Amino acid sequence: MRAPTTIRLATAADREVIYDMICGLENMVLDRPGFDAAFDRNIASPNISYFLAELDRKPVGMVSCHIQPLLHHAALVSEIQEMYVEPEYRSQQVGKVLMEHVTAFAKGAGAIQMEVTSRATREQAHKFYQREGFEKSHVKLVRYFKNE
Repeated sequence: MRAPTTIRLATAADREVIYDMICGLENMVLDRPGFDAAFDRNIASPNISYFLAELDRKPVGMVSCHIQPLLHHAALVSEIQEMYVEPEYRSQQVGKVLMEHVTAFAKGAGAIQMEVTSRATREQAHKFYQREGFEKSHVKLVRYFKNE
């Protein structure tokens, strides 16, 4: 029988494992100086938390949670900015355990809702989020500055 999935708050010492997982999420090798600058800023922010899922102390997944006050809600709103489970551990409830943890964390911090954005091509991720209670309710529009 497999040991249960455990969730822990990530720290600055988890930089490498989180970098590898985010590269896996994006299916590319990310710019390392850019990643490091964002990671250093985010890990120090009281509004952003990263959680790692572990099996037998081996990191197998992660989720980020950004909580901020939004004027148009007049309340705190949480957002999953990144979520990733190693391919060999998918469909083994790791994502579900991460989602339960991050949801409880956000509710405990006083957030009134949780949002997530997922690329249109990630249909399996959309199905997962919908099974977890998310609804397709908004359209996200993006303006890229690198071509201007």
